[in-house]
Amino acid sequence: MTPKTLIFIPTYNENANVGPMCEQILALGIDADLLFMDDASPDGTGQLLDALAAQHPRVRVVHRAGKSGIGSAHLAGLALAYDEDYDRLVTLDCDFTHSPTLIPAFLARSESADVVLGSRYLEKDSLPGWSLVRRSLTSVGHILTKNMLGISQDATGAFRVYNLRAIPRALFDLVQAKGYAFFFASLLVLQRNGHVIAEIPISLPARTYGSSKMSVREIQRSVTTLLSLFVADQTNPARFRIAGSAIGLDPKLDPKLIDPQNWNEYWDQKSAKSTEAYDAIATVYRNLVIKRRLEATLKREFQSGARLLHAGCGSGQVDVNLHEHAKITAVDISASALGLYQRHNPQADAVRHASIFDLPFPDQTFDGAYNLGVVEHFHPDELARAFSEVRRVLRPGGKLVVFWPHAHATSVMALNAAHWVLNDVLHKDVRLHPPEFSLIHSRKEASELLASGGFEVTSYDFGPRDFFVQSVVVATRR
Repeated sequence: MTPKTLIFIPTYNENANVGPMCEQILALGIDADLLFMDDASPDGTGQLLDALAAQHPRVRVVHRAGKSGIGSAHLAGLALAYDEDYDRLVTLDCDFTHSPTLIPAFLARSESADVVLGSRYLEKDSLPGWSLVRRSLTSVGHILTKNMLGISQDATGAFRVYNLRAIPRALFDLVQAKGYAFFFASLLVLQRNGHVIAEIPISLPARTYGSSKMSVREIQRSVTTLLSLFVADQTNPARFRIAGSAIGLDPKLDPKLIDPQNWNEYWDQKSAKSTEAYDAIATVYRNLVIKRRLEATLKREFQSGARLLHAGCGSGQVDVNLHEHAKITAVDISASALGLYQRHNPQADAVRHASIFDLPFPDQTFDGAYNLGVVEHFHPDELARAFSEVRRVLRPGGKLVVFWPHAHATSVMALNAAHWVLNDVLHKDVRLHPPEFSLIHSRKEASELLASGGFEVTSYDFGPRDFFVQSVVVATRR
């Protein structure tokens, strides 16, 4: 069965181009519908398109009230394609910088890819006749998207084919850019969600018809969006992911599970104005400092392919780069935390809704376990129970890695000061996180607490590498 295909072309002041473009596409004999979307062009493009639609039954026109941005036009085209159950969407410009004769090659390539891009960087001399200024702007854009967003493909071009059956519609809800930044923003989201991206070499001659609509203001907006995406990608990569749908990533919530510390409230309040500054600082620190230290510790302590339990996984931002090294099963008592974890870690081995005091796994299931920001929220007697339960599911000789905040950590002093300002001075009645009962003071104290659960401490580190915040404790199952 031939895939249902839509060819989409946004227009603004293209009265010299729409007729020849329509004729050339129809002459290809492709089994596809052709949709033009015009932003109330003052040069009469809309009226010409209406005449073409009246003449050709597979040609359609959507008129928008005014010039609303190239990105918003592409998002509207995608929405229409999903609404009308198209399998594939072809997008290209109307000024003939994109040759419609390449559409069949793009469609053929889309049979084995989720999105196909026209690339100006696969072959030499792909920009014949371009001015030095325009060539330089294009090259700088490619360098920036490659180095700041990690996108090696041509991220700023509009000549594409989307395989809509392979790309969830919800993915494009994550794209907020309405201007030219749409192209690299959408490709970032596609890449971060693991979609197969293919490229076809194209040559873009100097514009013969019309003129560039990329204004200085639009360039400024694109640069601002690029910087914003870079910061968000570094501090909150889940912003660009939709929830995973792999087997094991749909935890059945246990309605009988009681959370006495109400962690759901903590995770649900992440968007509250009163905690925005704290959350932003904590996220940057977590991703730039703690995450790197955790990765180094786990890769040192566990061999590649080890089965690890993240006992008290929280949002899981720190786990994002660990799945290539280990098979991680994430557990948390908070359903809200698990939802965040799934968005950050669609490649996790499994995600389970459970208590650290009653883990739903057979004895000796895992090679190791770890947690961060967990143990300090329990009393000593509760820690003995939790450590004993973790010990049960570890194989003989298995290791437990605990990132344990120190009683005199710089973060503890900062949080105490923040709570004083928010509650005693401003009378806001705010708790930035649940109470901490068991901040650690020394290796001796850590050894005694872990020994109560059947572990022997083999290493203890507290120092400047994380600005004197976490004691990193490694213990072996006895």
